[in-house]
This record gives sequence, structure tokens and C-alpha cells, in this order.
Amino acid sequence: MRGALADLTPLRENADYRRVWFGQSVSSIGQQMTAVAVAVQVYALTGSTFATGLVGLCSLVPLIVFGLYGGAIADTVDRRKLGLIGSAGLAAVSAILATQALLGLGQVAVLYAAVALQGAFFALSSPARSSMIPRLVPSEQLPAANALNTISMNLGLTVGPMLGGVLIGAYGSQCAYLVDTAAFAGTIYAMWRLPSMRPETGTRKGRASVLDGLRFLREQPNLRTSFLADLAAMVFGMPRALFPAIAVGFYGGDARTVGLLVAAPAVGALTGALFSGWISRVHRQGAAVLVSVIAWGLSIALFGLTHGQLWLGLLLLAVAGCADTVSMIFRNTMMQVAAPDEMRGRLQGIFIVVVAGGPRLGDFESGTVAALTTPAVSAVSGGLACVAAVLLLAARRPAFLRYDARHPTP
Repeated sequence: MRGALADLTPLRENADYRRVWFGQSVSSIGQQMTAVAVAVQVYALTGSTFATGLVGLCSLVPLIVFGLYGGAIADTVDRRKLGLIGSAGLAAVSAILATQALLGLGQVAVLYAAVALQGAFFALSSPARSSMIPRLVPSEQLPAANALNTISMNLGLTVGPMLGGVLIGAYGSQCAYLVDTAAFAGTIYAMWRLPSMRPETGTRKGRASVLDGLRFLREQPNLRTSFLADLAAMVFGMPRALFPAIAVGFYGGDARTVGLLVAAPAVGALTGALFSGWISRVHRQGAAVLVSVIAWGLSIALFGLTHGQLWLGLLLLAVAGCADTVSMIFRNTMMQVAAPDEMRGRLQGIFIVVVAGGPRLGDFESGTVAALTTPAVSAVSGGLACVAAVLLLAARRPAFLRYDARHPTP
């Protein structure tokens, strides 16, 4: 049983990583509380679901634009300083949100601008924080460290909204914003204690190019295949936009049923990360990525057939979330080990764009197919298309199946 649980070795043996992990866990919970508070406040001010939906667009554009350039910057400067600036900026934005709520300004434009700033600061600093990990733990501990990072992220996705809802209901949105502001103290302290984190080979300041990162990815078949496998899962197998229609049409439910459907993949992802002790013993990481994405696609396809069986639908979504976590752990490990240090920031920036943009494209794809057919057809066809895309990738790049973590090649 001990071998099945998440490997805590990186936390036990690396003080810098331990501080970064705890700081990010606390701030992740705070950021999800803020996300709920912003949505609640915008809807309370406007009474419009469209206005509330624009919150996501306000964060998406900065995430894509600054994610790419944040990665290039991370390959030219001290990554510790960039992470420190980003964390301080996010704390300042949360403080602004708390101030406007306490003063009762009631300006939706202020909320939109704050969300856009949040997206920009996060995108600028996230590649730096991610590319630090291979410098904080030895290479043999990277799978375990990435599993622990996944736990941190999913703790935020599960605990944050629940705690935020309780605090907002009891004390108002300003309470969630204030807690989020205070939570950043842990991340700022962790970044402050780190040693200098300049890229090892030292690209000269101002010379790192986003295009160089894209060219590098194009020329490295294993890393490129890992990105394409993730895109296949997000674009074809992401049924999130179907949840409201499925909740009513499949299960005769309401908004609470939608909430359960949304939460199920996150619960599965957290469970998968908690029981990730076996991951460090897997060396054929390319094959593991493809198997995980196939499991995701099959789970989503079967989910599309669960009319009237809510428990089964939730179980399949949880299985999909677990498979996605396993895929993410291996993909991150491959990127951190196989890529040279001077390229890690830019690859992490591209990764942010995939993670931010892929699900939105998936929403469009699944919603369009459902409008032309039915939600069931959209979910089933999307899951099967995901599986077909992965099998095609495996056929075109058989060397990816042979990728061995003991002899990493990008």
C-alpha cells in the first residue's frame, strides 16, 4: 500500500522544493477562491451569464500571449526573480480585488481588468516556476515531483471553490480576496529563499526567441508527439461544454448535477495523483502517455452512453481525470528531462498555451457537434476521435512508444 501512494521523497529530501510546493498549494487554493468570487460578483452586478462568461475570455487572451513570451523571458533571466515578480504581482491584483469589494465600487470593468492582469502575471511567471523543478530535485525524482505538483493543482481545483463558496456566502467576496492575498505570502517566501536560477547555458538577455522554441519543438519528434497527444485529448475528448445539456437530458438533473459532473474529473485527477507511487518505476514513458490518452478517450466515449445512470457517468469522468493526470505527469517529466535547460522556459510557455487553449477549442468542437447532432453523439464521437488520433500518432511515430526515461531523447 505504501508503494502505491504518492512518493513524498522530493518533499522529504529537498527543502527548497518543499517550500515551493507548500507555497503553491496554498496560493492555488486562494486563486480558485478568487475565481469563484469574481464570477459571483460579476453575476451579482449584471445578472448576465454572458457577462460572467466573459471573465474566462479576459483571462484566456493574456494566458496565450504572455505564456509564449513568459517562456522566452524565463530562458534569459534569473527564473527565481521572475517567479518572485509574478507572485508579487498576483498578490497585488488580489489586494486590488479586495479593495474594490470593500469599497463597493461595483464596476465590472475593474473586475475584467483585474482578471486580465492575473492571467498576464500567471503566464509570465508559470514557465519560470515549472522550469525550476529539474534544478530543485534530482532527475530520478522528477516523476514523483510532477505527481506532487498535480496533487497541489487539484487540491486548488477541489478545495478552493468549496472553501470560497463557504466564505463568500458567510462574509462576502471581499473575504475570499483577502484570504487569497494573504495566501501568496507562502509562495513569495519560497521564491525569496531560492538560490539564483539562471539558465545553465546562459542565453544572453533579450536573445531568446519564441520562434526558436517553436522550431525546437518541431525538430524534436518525441516532445512534439507528447504535445500532439495532449491536444488530441483536449480538442476531441473534452465534453465540458455538454455538461449542462447532459445533466438535464441524460439524468433529469439540475445545476447541482452539473456541479457533480464538473467536479468528477478533478476528483479522479486528485485520486490518481495520490496513488502515483508506481509512476517512478515506469521507464517507457512515451507508451504510458499514449495509453493514458487512449484511456481518457474511451472513458469519455463510454460516458456518452450512460443515459439515466448518473453514478456510472461520474465514475467514468473520474477515470478520465485519473488518466489525464497520469498523462500529464509523464509529459511534464519528458519535457523537463529531454529538453535542454535553455529551452525549458519556452517549452513550458507553449505548454501553457496548449493547456489554456486546448479545452476552449474542445468546448467549441463538442458544442458544435452536439448542436448538429445530439450531446450523446458529440461525447461518443469525440472520445473515439481522440483514440483514433492517438493511434495515428503511434503509427506515425513508433519511436515514441520506445521512449525510455533512462535514455531520454527529445
